[in-house]
Amino acid sequence: MTDLTPISFAATDIDKIADHTGRVAVFIGADGKLSPGARRVNKLTKGALARLVESDRWGKLKEGDKVSLSFPAGMAAEAVDVIRLERGAKASDARKAGAALAKARGGKGDLLILAGQLRRAQEVLYGFAMRDYAFEPHKTAESTRGGAVTVMHGDPDALEAQAAPLLAVAEGAHLTRDLTNEPANVLTTTAYAERIQQMESLGLKVDVLNEEELAKLGMRTLLSVGQGSDSPSYVVVMRWDGGAKDDAPLALVGKGVVFDTGGISLKPGAGMEDMTMDMGGSAVVVGTMHALARRKAKANVVGLVGLVENMPSGNATRPGDVIRSMKGDTVEVINTDAEGRLVLCDVMWYAQEQFKPKAMIDLATLTGAIIIGLGHENAGVFSNDDAFCNAFLKAAETEGEGAWRMPLGDGYDKLLKSRIADMKNIGGRPAGSITAAQFLQRFVKEDCPWIHLDIAGVASVKSETALAPVGATGWGVAALNRLVANSYETE
Repeated sequence: MTDLTPISFAATDIDKIADHTGRVAVFIGADGKLSPGARRVNKLTKGALARLVESDRWGKLKEGDKVSLSFPAGMAAEAVDVIRLERGAKASDARKAGAALAKARGGKGDLLILAGQLRRAQEVLYGFAMRDYAFEPHKTAESTRGGAVTVMHGDPDALEAQAAPLLAVAEGAHLTRDLTNEPANVLTTTAYAERIQQMESLGLKVDVLNEEELAKLGMRTLLSVGQGSDSPSYVVVMRWDGGAKDDAPLALVGKGVVFDTGGISLKPGAGMEDMTMDMGGSAVVVGTMHALARRKAKANVVGLVGLVENMPSGNATRPGDVIRSMKGDTVEVINTDAEGRLVLCDVMWYAQEQFKPKAMIDLATLTGAIIIGLGHENAGVFSNDDAFCNAFLKAAETEGEGAWRMPLGDGYDKLLKSRIADMKNIGGRPAGSITAAQFLQRFVKEDCPWIHLDIAGVASVKSETALAPVGATGWGVAALNRLVANSYETE
């Protein structure tokens, strides 16, 4: 996993500022008042900070924006990064400031953050940790990430304690990004299952169900997706039992198609290389479980991921085949490229049968239609329970992760009617993301609150976001962690 940059915490010592090499970061509010650390930097640079805050440029900066003073006279540092941030800034602005620092530093130099008495310094560190990411395991050049980070603060022990759970979430997001960015020849289904098993060291209970076990359980729709590949299919179950012993868990279910050619319904060649990210839903589940275990969440959560590869071969499922699901319903496969729902429906049914969860969320890079509808700003949210859905939307909004509720309804459900089976696996081009959700809803028991998250537009992007560089974003780890913290943790 891409490790977080080491962060150490120390009491403010202004005598050490002059000799620090690398970069030094200071925070100044709109009123231009300088903290003790900033005053020392101002003195060393013969009034450079005072001149900056009196300039027109300073007045045009927004909260969280940065100005860099390169190679300041009187200091060993290569730059001083001056962030406009109020002492009591909002969490979102503090995270923006941290991301700006991560983006600016580059190279190998260490970073000294003079946090003073910032009330949300932990949010600055979270923003820094989230943006301080690069996927580099397959590059032979030296790393582009910087060196260590030291934070000087009025109460370093308290800040370290406040930052710890946030940095655990950043770790989970990094893991999600690593898995989503990884090429399919490296992250095979078997290698993926092995990586998840390594998380037992965090206190998770991990079980890997192989094809023979899945066949005995009747997971025929899941197995039908992977039967054209030489890579075996698996379901991996991760349990975090941090809550009351008899408390039913929250279930998280993820689509883990490590590569999607479309099967016999072959995708166009252009852009197919991006289908290494078609396991993005499972990666969010894995990253969330990692975060919950790292911060010792006081909740019971079970994560289940279906790991398959969708390939064309003489053994592959054909359009027109009829498959019986674990639930017992039959599915006419119209398009083998609508495979994610075939994976999810069996795992969702198993999750309900085995764990009887108090609620269930599935995540998948499921449809291109959701990108047409919502672009890359929001995931599509579908639910059978208003209160549950609203709790998730609130959590996503708090964490700045875009999510938008989409409709469900009988009219859409009718589009799945099959002449020869209980249902088709697609409903045609109109409302493609909605009919996909309607398909999944058929595998949700009436008493189970359920959310389906279509993350096709947000799992991996071609331009950087507020807290992530180009590529896999880790979207969803923070929102799901927040939902657990808000609604499922016990005292």
